[in-house]
Amino acid sequence: MIDAFALLFWLQAKVLPPSDLGTNVQLVLRWIHFVAGITWIGLLYFFNLVNVPLMKALDGPTKGKVIPQLMPRALWWFRWSAVITVLAGFVYWLLILNTEPPLDPGSRTWTTAGLWFAVVAVTWAIQYFLVRLPALAKNGWVFGAVVLVLAALMGGVIVHHVTAYENVSNRVVSIGVGGGLGLFMMLNVWGVIWPIQKRLIAWTKENAEKGTAIPPESAALARRAFLASRANAWLSIAMLFFMAAASHYPLFVGG
Repeated sequence: MIDAFALLFWLQAKVLPPSDLGTNVQLVLRWIHFVAGITWIGLLYFFNLVNVPLMKALDGPTKGKVIPQLMPRALWWFRWSAVITVLAGFVYWLLILNTEPPLDPGSRTWTTAGLWFAVVAVTWAIQYFLVRLPALAKNGWVFGAVVLVLAALMGGVIVHHVTAYENVSNRVVSIGVGGGLGLFMMLNVWGVIWPIQKRLIAWTKENAEKGTAIPPESAALARRAFLASRANAWLSIAMLFFMAAASHYPLFVGG
């Protein structure tokens, strides 16, 4: 008992959390961002490294049992953890932007964030239409190269846009690039992967329960969802690099 009181006294003396609200809010946002991000990217790697090879090895009747049970649950966590990751990260980035001396006052914060969002949205829209082209969808390597070029151009525009202000920090620029990739990936989840998977799951379930034939366009749709998911897997590597560089590697101006 005495040892317990001694430990509590020691902790009270040593643990001194910051008293200002902003610092604590940023900590909560980062914690939420980390937990949701681990869930999202972990499921992304599960789909690409485990689920895709597994589904290729299963026969039709087995897929009819596995897919309706597995995929809705996995995709629920997948798509909503993506939303929470991006939203928490975006709010955190806004708070940082608002405290950067070159970006103060707040109006510049919203201008920077708005243009950032527009750049990512336009880049994703280009990819959205490209993945629907049968000629490009046939070759995954070519499609991957095109997406990487688009992502590199997007990152370059973000860097140029954010560093337009003098003395902006490495943290702001790195999170801007990494967050842009994250938003791009989330748009793939909600704009390509989930809408297609909903249809594929429903068709597979009806085929297993009622013997309804799966529509012929399912193969093209499955290919499209696969390419978007695989693109996300590759982009996540770059995204994680820039997120780590925000605090641990002075890659951009300001150190």
